[in-house]
Amino acid sequence: MATPCLAWKQACFLVLSVVTVVCGLSVANHTRSPICRCMPQDPCWPEHNLWARFNKTVHGRLIATIPIASVCHIDSFAPYDKSQCDQLQSNWGFPKTHYENPSSIMAPRFTNLSCNPFSSRRSPCTIGNYVQYAVNATDVAHVRETINFAARHNIRLVIRNTGHDLLGKSTGAGGLAIWMHYMKDISIVEYVSPHYSGKAVKVGAGVQSFEGSEAAYKAGLVIVGGNCATVGLAGGYSQGGGHGQMVSQVGLAADQVLEWEVVLANGKLVTASPMEHPDLYWALSGGGGGTYGVVVSMTSKAYPELRTVSGNISFSDTGVSRDTFFAAVAKFTSILPSIGDAGGASVWWLTNTTLATAPTTIPGRTATLFNSLFSPLIEFLQQNNLQHTYYVDDFPTYYDAYQTMSPPNNITDQLLGGRLIPRSVVEQNLADLTTTLRNIVEGNDGFLISGIMVNSSRVAYPDNSVNPAWRDALMDIVMGANFDYADWDTDVARQQLITNVLMPQLEELTPGSGAYLNEADPNQIDWQQAFYGDNYDILLEIKKKYDPHSRFYAFKSVGSEAWTVVENGRLCKSQAD
Repeated sequence: MATPCLAWKQACFLVLSVVTVVCGLSVANHTRSPICRCMPQDPCWPEHNLWARFNKTVHGRLIATIPIASVCHIDSFAPYDKSQCDQLQSNWGFPKTHYENPSSIMAPRFTNLSCNPFSSRRSPCTIGNYVQYAVNATDVAHVRETINFAARHNIRLVIRNTGHDLLGKSTGAGGLAIWMHYMKDISIVEYVSPHYSGKAVKVGAGVQSFEGSEAAYKAGLVIVGGNCATVGLAGGYSQGGGHGQMVSQVGLAADQVLEWEVVLANGKLVTASPMEHPDLYWALSGGGGGTYGVVVSMTSKAYPELRTVSGNISFSDTGVSRDTFFAAVAKFTSILPSIGDAGGASVWWLTNTTLATAPTTIPGRTATLFNSLFSPLIEFLQQNNLQHTYYVDDFPTYYDAYQTMSPPNNITDQLLGGRLIPRSVVEQNLADLTTTLRNIVEGNDGFLISGIMVNSSRVAYPDNSVNPAWRDALMDIVMGANFDYADWDTDVARQQLITNVLMPQLEELTPGSGAYLNEADPNQIDWQQAFYGDNYDILLEIKKKYDPHSRFYAFKSVGSEAWTVVENGRLCKSQAD
């Protein structure tokens, strides 16, 4: 099986030579699929009048990409503006800077630094790995017309919503994006089926977690949403599994889905549920986004609001030995199973000097239980003179707890690697786990670890395509290294360190486990097994059934091994049809 080549600094010279000789000829040969998707520099790229005609079919919603960082450069897109550039730089880390734009994404590693707001104003600003155009789709007709146009002209098709995407699925050089961000319909419904009867929320593809949660709260309900409130609920979040602070209480986001409305590659709108197109419903519920069809709405379970306790704890290595600090890290890790068993979740991060939660939340419980669960850790910190802070409070609703304890955060410019840690490792091999975490943050300057502890199997879960490793996992941990906007070679070296040195340590510790496909090492070699587990072969058959001509491609999605991204970002077939 061919391994896709990354668009940054990894040349595939053999494929490039094939592209140069064959790509244009293959487009003219309609008896077989084109070898490569057309790019703006190719003769097969639609002329201006065709784009103008297409724009009319989507009611003037076609948007040509202007990189938002162009104000920081002397280029052909927009005049250089120092004040606007300064403002952009100060807001670059905020999700809103990107999700309100039809082309910008939040993972700089996948932009190939095409237009960098932090580089010299005289450095190049190009569209590069950003999509070439986007359609601001607000109804099914816009989606259908965009799929058809991309198919007729052999253009790379990209499905995007917020750009809140750590593996670069929502961008692509020469791409035409279906931008779902303004599909904002939300309704509370009484859902009745043989499998579930009760309250549910139906959200358009553009509804974000904070919007869906607010609508549910106003109806006296709560839903599973992201730790980051700006993720899109119906996109890669729920389609990829979806963790959050309600997961130990009711299950992953994918476990809540009752039905999907999907535009298929042939333009047909279908409903996928356990009763209709059950295979597609199964695949979309955990098997990853951007590859089976274009989801335009999702209906998921909603639950009565409930009182909630939430709190934070942090401690540092100030004034104590390194061994004592990491003994405290082990003590913290040892209490996580009991928090999960109580229906709680803990969001935490670890650096070389500090561990902090942000926050730990237990829906349906009170501070009395919370304090009892944390008492072993507090006693350890006090007995060993570790400086620490501790705060806990009761809230009348989960929504109130979330609003208070999970304020909006900046996105982080990180190079990533991730692994699902089975409960058995924490309970039976805590010493080796602590040593491995210590090796990551202590031996590599600027590295940190973030984690979320959930128990997604505490309650019964439906038959879906969520990575089976989630069902044994106590937590998802992600290691991160700072992304350097000024030194691409350093970025490459740090990512290789994660892939070749640090990830193997976690994998050796967790044989048979996997990784959360939304928060993982983009260079993961055995990604089919790591991201999808034993579901992969079935998912691939479903992909081929509903998208037989491979209209949909997303990085490391099911079926993506049939394609290769070459050095200039061009998307090419990597194996015969």
